[in-house]
Amino acid sequence: MTRPDTTVRRARMAVVGVFGLCGLICAVWSASLPSINARLHLGEGRIGLVLLVTALGSMSCMPVAGRLADAWSSRAVLRVVAPVAALTLLGPALAPGFPVLLAAAFVLGGALGSLDVAMNGQAVEVETRYGRPIMSAFHGVWSLGGVAGGLTITVGLHLGTDGTALMVGAGVVAAMLFLLPGRHLLTGEARRDVAGEPVVSSGGLPTSTIMLLGLVALAGFVSEGAGYSWASLHAQEALGADPATASFAYTAFAAALTVSRLTADRLRSKVSPANWMRCAGSVAVLGYALVLAAPLLPAGRLAFGLVGWVVVAAGLATVVPAIFSALGAGGANVGRTLSWVTTMAYAGQLGGPAVIGPLAGATSLGTAMVVPGLLAAVIAIAGPIVVRRAADRQLTTARLD
Repeated sequence: MTRPDTTVRRARMAVVGVFGLCGLICAVWSASLPSINARLHLGEGRIGLVLLVTALGSMSCMPVAGRLADAWSSRAVLRVVAPVAALTLLGPALAPGFPVLLAAAFVLGGALGSLDVAMNGQAVEVETRYGRPIMSAFHGVWSLGGVAGGLTITVGLHLGTDGTALMVGAGVVAAMLFLLPGRHLLTGEARRDVAGEPVVSSGGLPTSTIMLLGLVALAGFVSEGAGYSWASLHAQEALGADPATASFAYTAFAAALTVSRLTADRLRSKVSPANWMRCAGSVAVLGYALVLAAPLLPAGRLAFGLVGWVVVAAGLATVVPAIFSALGAGGANVGRTLSWVTTMAYAGQLGGPAVIGPLAGATSLGTAMVVPGLLAAVIAIAGPIVVRRAADRQLTTARLD
């Protein structure tokens, strides 16, 4: 295998920095919600609305960011959007009341969504130039950044630092740090017409393939979100764990997901994308089968369930990164296709709790885990088909060129 040149290796490290900082500011936002709630006396209902508005802001801006990345390059968009996204933390931090907080949350969501598209677009470009899979590690670093951001807020609050000051400080420092990797990002050529105006080419993946990739990403986000949102409650309600022990289910799931993302790329490079997606989905199905079977056991239910969540995480860890890699294989208009797939995935992130929660209320949380288990089966069945379509598109384009 040819060793990537210095420019590409530096670009890889720059993207690592961007993903880590993005994870940090996302975690700072999430970890600061309790202090914002206490300062503005919001309550659970209004906090839920703030989170919904944040997600809507992301979904509204993602398609725009994708088209701009195709027209001007992911590097150009990322160098502007990344520091702006960090500074948008100041809006919620300084909001004097609920209406201003809603507006600030929408802006924050829009900036984070745009950053998500631009940084993954740059990651696709770096991976393509690198010559082997490296996408999963970027997403693993995002998780590590999230840990750092959460610890920053937790430690700061325990030391008596004001929550507003922590958010403002984190936003300003992250904005300055985002400026460092900018010059090492890969430069993409902006596509222009004869009049010199930026255009988006008509190439790339067919709409049907983009939609299928989006549906697989949606299934991945819902199945992954079930682990983050429900693993601890499942351990408590279905497996009989006390609250302190039940919380370990979340920790085990998150740790397994992060470790798998940081270590899977070498293995991914030895397996075809379609076979990898089939394997990843099948492992997730096995994990959910263990989670579903755990409450039925006469003994050892908690240990069995924890193993199940670890297996689920190992399977799902590389699903979304592998889909983004497949988008890179599709050729032109990566920003546009990436933005639509990401928007569909975010829709799944919003819709998952709306389905699993009521089903758990009507039956049990153990029964409700059938939903993410079935979606993992969708990944195992549909994922290889759509990834192969993207690869075939790349081969056809290469032949035409």
